[in-house]
Amino acid sequence: MGSGETAPPMASVHADLMRRVDSPPGRAVMLDTPYGFQENADEISARARAYFRVNVGHPLEVASLRDQESADPVALARLHDQLGDARYIFAGPGSPSYALRQWRGTQVPELIASHFAGGGCATFASAAAIVLGRFALPVYEIYKVGEPAHWLDGLDLLAPLGLDLVVIPHYDNAEGGTHDTRYCYMGERRLQQLEQQLPGGIAILGVAEHTAAIIDLDAQTLEVRGRGFVALRRDGRERRFEAGPPIDLDQLRRDEGAYQSMPPSDAHLPTNQRTPSSAISPLEEAENRRLDFDRALDRSDGGAALAALLTLDEQLTSWAADTLDSDALARARSIYRGMLVRLGEASQRGLADPNQVVAPFVELALRVRDEARREQRYLDADMVREGLAELQVQVRDTPSGTRWSLTDRDDGFDA
Repeated sequence: MGSGETAPPMASVHADLMRRVDSPPGRAVMLDTPYGFQENADEISARARAYFRVNVGHPLEVASLRDQESADPVALARLHDQLGDARYIFAGPGSPSYALRQWRGTQVPELIASHFAGGGCATFASAAAIVLGRFALPVYEIYKVGEPAHWLDGLDLLAPLGLDLVVIPHYDNAEGGTHDTRYCYMGERRLQQLEQQLPGGIAILGVAEHTAAIIDLDAQTLEVRGRGFVALRRDGRERRFEAGPPIDLDQLRRDEGAYQSMPPSDAHLPTNQRTPSSAISPLEEAENRRLDFDRALDRSDGGAALAALLTLDEQLTSWAADTLDSDALARARSIYRGMLVRLGEASQRGLADPNQVVAPFVELALRVRDEARREQRYLDADMVREGLAELQVQVRDTPSGTRWSLTDRDDGFDA
């Protein structure tokens, strides 16, 4: 999976894969190693378990190896037992270089390879997906620390499948806004540097965000699921596989088919000029609900405004387990809080436009004034006008008729 491994769109993919390998009743485990160095590791594990329990509908247990040096023999034995007995192995967010350091010298790579051979399913996503190939991309070291573009030795777990590849998730990332963050935050310039360092014959398997590349070893097929695409890239040219019927896995093994040169990134363009992204995010969900909310307030429809808020609350709850390293969820929650504040302010002053509230009474008073003027009772007509003025209603006689407005408003409304 390219990203969004614990986001709502991927829940059906997990459930389908688990059904294929009879899990449950077979054991399903999650390796916590990639994020084991993080202070909130316990929280990430809890969110992932809740996601599988609630969104996927199946239980998930944690197979823990956060620090190889401090792990005691009993904990390692339990980990080996979990991996050896599992029908479904899941690993996702964190640091690929950290995961490699912790897994090297242990039985973990061997147990994962045996898991493949035994007909189980391993779903590796985001950081964990990077370690599967012959080489691995040290994302944080390059993108965050500023080290030169380089590769690490990967676990090469795809080689027995006849796939001499390196894996790059977040392939269509666009978080940079003004700068190119495709290819797992590398951008085109650094990716070209990395390609030049690869031995001949090795291709890049790129997996877009919120997308799954499902390799079925029995059927010898590649199936693309989700909202994006899977790319096979060689020397700056690539082939893309979209969601749809499975394709022959040999298309990844043989250097055949039509490759296309990649256009330059449009990340520097204004949002409305970019190529639309196929990936959904909690921020997009929030923006859509905010539009519904704004339209409801414009109609003075408090019920519809509340419905938009409740819908967004439910959507944010479903996204809460997502472990994607992005500020999209925080920004979506900020939009949600802003909507709450606006609804509170509207409830204090009243949702209805004051002009709409007083209009029937003002129109009635003006009809009385018009009748008095027709009957030449000008003193009575003036009394009506003066009375309205005391109530902050300004009356103007124009060639097209009588117009009125509330004088304590500055929005220019004129009735």
